[in-house]
Amino acid sequence: MRGTALTLVLACWAGSLPAQTMRPFSTYRQQHGETRLGARLEFAAGTVRVLAGRPSELYRMSLSYDAERFRPLSRYDKASGAVTLGVESSGNTGLRVVSTEHLKQMAVVELSPRTDLSLGLALGASDADLDVGGLRITALQLETGASRTTLRFSAPNPVRCRSATISAGAAEVSVIGLGNSRCDEVQLEGGVGKVLLDFTGTSTPAQRAVLTLAVGELTLRLPRHLGVRISADKFLSRFEPAGLVRRGSDYVTPDFDPSARHLDLVVKTAMGGVKLEWVN
Repeated sequence: MRGTALTLVLACWAGSLPAQTMRPFSTYRQQHGETRLGARLEFAAGTVRVLAGRPSELYRMSLSYDAERFRPLSRYDKASGAVTLGVESSGNTGLRVVSTEHLKQMAVVELSPRTDLSLGLALGASDADLDVGGLRITALQLETGASRTTLRFSAPNPVRCRSATISAGAAEVSVIGLGNSRCDEVQLEGGVGKVLLDFTGTSTPAQRAVLTLAVGELTLRLPRHLGVRISADKFLSRFEPAGLVRRGSDYVTPDFDPSARHLDLVVKTAMGGVKLEWVN
């Protein structure tokens, strides 16, 4: 990833060992005129929140971690503009998660609302609440495993975003407010899981989304005032184009051409199902 790197690595592995000893840790850095930040969050297990922080701070993290197996990291290189946050292994490796009782690591990560941000997130067996409203997102990449993740663009993005890329495995993923993202393109690769893409919001006049789904369920939540065009390449999938009319090989909303906002969707599915949900 270009720019500086923010890495938050949290893992919670448990076998036939004593109960975890959880310890608190916190770190932050004041804002000193930085204009760009490349942030990567890696969270293997537990609960994580991401949100816009204080304008006076570049980042802040509050962490509760498994002290028997990990130690916290807080390292910032001013010369390269690189920051590493999180925990690293204390040497006890090769264990695995066997119960939700072992998924008690928690982190809250706050990022600067003043800095242009290229954000990457890699989530494992986690429960994630990611609100990027108020952040200056220039690019976003989300990778999920066996997780339950909600990503929100709760406010319009102040800057243009090149792309939002989502890779979902055996996961439940909801992305809310993509109309606020100002991302030119949205890409989804879904495996075995359940995905909701909500395109509500007002700040993106034109978007293109390429959505590839293997075995799973995809729900597209679409505003009624949006001009939508769907190109569907489907095999053994369920697709009901309710609210659309056929135009050649595509499906479009009846008022597609004069609409102020346009969304072009390319949907490729195998054994998955695609559902449209229209909202005012």
